[in-house]
Amino acid sequence: MNTQSPWLDDDQQALWQELLTVVIALPAALDRQLQRDAGISNFEYGVLARLSMADDATMRLSDLARVCDSTQPRLSKLMDRFEARDWATRRPDPGDGRYTLATLTDTGRRKLADSAPEHVAQVKRLVFDPLSAAQRRSLEAALTRIAATLRQELE
Repeated sequence: MNTQSPWLDDDQQALWQELLTVVIALPAALDRQLQRDAGISNFEYGVLARLSMADDATMRLSDLARVCDSTQPRLSKLMDRFEARDWATRRPDPGDGRYTLATLTDTGRRKLADSAPEHVAQVKRLVFDPLSAAQRRSLEAALTRIAATLRQELE
């Protein structure tokens, strides 16, 4: 018989509510800033950024969907828009034709570079500026552990 309470204790509840605020409000704030300043969504920026960080700015769409926490159909629709804007291209993976590769174009790189300054300033203002160096290290350690648990759960 499980004798543990099914409820969060007061400290856990307080932390959980703060985390929910961050998880919900931060993406919304970043999305508003990017829409206002760059005409793109936070999701679009994230996809451009992930592609830019990949070797040769190229990734399999299935891997890109995974790292961007997207479904493949959602990412495919986004890639349609990216191709129409000349921000990315798609082609069959020459190593395994079952996969499709996405590659960031020079135009896509410019869009990301043009969008980045205000976005980075917003991230710094909302996430990093309120914290001391010690708090940032503690937050990194805590989030790394939570992210590892989540990655295991998703496997």
